[in-house]
Amino acid sequence: MVKASTQYKREHKTDYGREKIELLYHDQWIAVINKPTGLLSVPYPGSKVRTAQSVLEELLRKKGIANAKHKPYVVHRLDRDTSGVMMFALTEQAQEKIMNTWHQMVTERLYHAVAEIGRNAEQLPEVGLIDDPLAQNAHNVGFVPKKGDKDHKGHDFKTVAARTHYKMILQGPTHILFELSLDTGKKNQIRAHLASHGYPLAGDEEHRAHTDPFNRLCLHARTLEFDHPFTGEHMKFEVPEPQEWSTYVEKGDKHPKKPVWDLPQSKPHHNDELKLGQRRLSAKDKAHMDFIKSGKSYRK
Repeated sequence: MVKASTQYKREHKTDYGREKIELLYHDQWIAVINKPTGLLSVPYPGSKVRTAQSVLEELLRKKGIANAKHKPYVVHRLDRDTSGVMMFALTEQAQEKIMNTWHQMVTERLYHAVAEIGRNAEQLPEVGLIDDPLAQNAHNVGFVPKKGDKDHKGHDFKTVAARTHYKMILQGPTHILFELSLDTGKKNQIRAHLASHGYPLAGDEEHRAHTDPFNRLCLHARTLEFDHPFTGEHMKFEVPEPQEWSTYVEKGDKHPKKPVWDLPQSKPHHNDELKLGQRRLSAKDKAHMDFIKSGKSYRK
């Protein structure tokens, strides 16, 4: 078993402005990185912004191991504001094999998240499953529609199935540290599922969190465990979330500083389509469809 935090040294960290990635592992078929918050995983059509994929490619070229056919190819993605462990294929053949066998080869993906205990939060068991169907509003923000919700045309929202397993691993007076795993990989799935039950993630502007203690979304992809698609070796990569998250949860935040989106000048316009995401998204904010369906469209 390979565990990045112990048995493998983190090979390299590269910094292009604010765009830092850690290369945890690579061989001729795959690369595994630690992606920072605020960096897109992969480009959207027509985009020229830097992404984890492009930064990784530059790093591999500097190491002399990237070329036109041997470079990062997307196999899954993390939301821009989510940090943590992420895998890329390094050839088209590897991309195809990984995407076709993803649910068989990946044995565990764990996320950690700090969530507020909202005023109207439901009393959830400490361990459970959230399987509310997800929809997207006009600005491509995922949310759980309530009964009777309609889109701007007066139609029922189109929904997709989504399943999130959760465990409360640390409960404080105002926040909870959750451990989560996904049966489905839908956009904003964790954020939308927890928010729908009264537990928005700290730092989540789209779902109107009331705390932003670390000036970032408190969602981190901590663990990726899989059987190597070509060697069969069982591999595990684990990067813990910041220790400050646990300290914050234990202490609580009785008098939080208001995040910018909760200040009077940031109050939303009343719009049925913007119930969960009041900030008008730019093109680079718009995420994409489920990675299994869309991954091959990002080949170059």
